[in-house]
Amino acid sequence: MSNIKALQWRYAVKKFDAEKILPEAKIDILKQAFNLTATSYGLQPIRLVVVKNKELQESLKEKAMNQVQLSTASHVLVICIEDKVDKDFILNYFERVKQIRETPDEILDPFKNFLVDDFGKKSAEDLTIWAKNQAYLVLGTLLTVCATEEIDACPMEGFLPEEYDELLNLKEKNLKSVLVLPVGYRAKDDIFSSFKKVRRPEEDTIINIY
Repeated sequence: MSNIKALQWRYAVKKFDAEKILPEAKIDILKQAFNLTATSYGLQPIRLVVVKNKELQESLKEKAMNQVQLSTASHVLVICIEDKVDKDFILNYFERVKQIRETPDEILDPFKNFLVDDFGKKSAEDLTIWAKNQAYLVLGTLLTVCATEEIDACPMEGFLPEEYDELLNLKEKNLKSVLVLPVGYRAKDDIFSSFKKVRRPEEDTIINIY
């Protein structure tokens, strides 16, 4: 499908076909898309938890207002943020840059030092807000890739993050859950799949300056 046709096909699934499981090749595409998504400074303060366990999915559903998509989805993707983006985190990033691109220190050091200094001045709350913004960038990427790959999805904020952190043992990994994305195949009797999209007209949302 073309990108526009794929986005027209996409909708927030209300009911998945619990009998249909996404092939691992499709999940691998989503993992790659997650890892390739844009993030501020390229720092990637994000991690992805991929759940394919019906018993655990049922527990996740209970901590998300019993939204049935979580238990009927093929897989549940949980987008998390790093709890600590500190000097070591930033230095590790620049070490990767140096190894992969073979960039000399004299080129990397000014930007590296700027980020270490800048992030050192941010409060914990500021860093959390910044990291959460990156999570939303990732969500947009995943939703678009899902559409082009004809993978059904339903983005969710309505869950209890602290409960998810406990269920998925995220605290010991210094992670916090931020967004949830059940994926799979829409159920044939999900009436929402046939609803026309409701969007403001382009003339009300786009400003052209030439």
